[in-house]
Amino acid sequence: MSGLALSIRQVGYENRAFWRNPIAAFFTFFFPLMFMIIFNVLFGGTSRIGGASGLRVADFYTPAVITFGVITATYTNIAMMITGARDLGILKRMRGTPLPPWAFMAGRIVHSVLLAFLLVVIVAAFGALFYSVHLPWDRLPALILTLAIASGSFCALGLAIAGLVPNADSAPAIVQFSVLPLNFISNVFVDMRGAPAWINTVSEIFPIRHFADALMGIWNPLTSGSGFYWGDLAVIAAWGVCGVLVAMRTFTWEPRA
Repeated sequence: MSGLALSIRQVGYENRAFWRNPIAAFFTFFFPLMFMIIFNVLFGGTSRIGGASGLRVADFYTPAVITFGVITATYTNIAMMITGARDLGILKRMRGTPLPPWAFMAGRIVHSVLLAFLLVVIVAAFGALFYSVHLPWDRLPALILTLAIASGSFCALGLAIAGLVPNADSAPAIVQFSVLPLNFISNVFVDMRGAPAWINTVSEIFPIRHFADALMGIWNPLTSGSGFYWGDLAVIAAWGVCGVLVAMRTFTWEPRA
């Protein structure tokens, strides 16, 4: 079989392994919905941010929760799985099989990206059904491109952080520390328009803020345009390239002492 055919088969294997663990699959999709429900209950889904002419709370938190879910399905998922597989010796044994290493890695990455797209559909449908959130059908090409660039970049960053994490026991703490605080200052959990200027300046260094802003612009029914935020996409892609370069330097297939 060709390497491409093997990588496609690996995607299928990853998919079967994922759905055969129903508890993990359930919480992968339940957590973003849980956050969406909590935020809408706390702040009132039909209330408006910034006055009567502002954006509805539900319209704000739908793309925000999608941002959180996509990052969890790609960055967090890749970093956790790769680190665990490395410490268990799975990566080392995999290199002794006929499966090309790149096909094995491609299978995990593509599966994570597909999960991210599925999560977007679920959260968007949930928001439209229960909170009457506008679906950006007219900006669908921009949405697909934004999700593709962001998913690929966060997968690359997940591989980079996996190369820096010393062992699987420390992976949860390090991975969550690297992403959770940024969610609070990147227009995901909190509306940052009223935040101090220096916090916004710091958050704009990182890709989460640009991903959240791009999705917010796509979902915002009060704005016009095609939804292509090229500046935000450029920053996200640049971080993805940096992730690839770091992963090439730090990634290892064998457990560390």
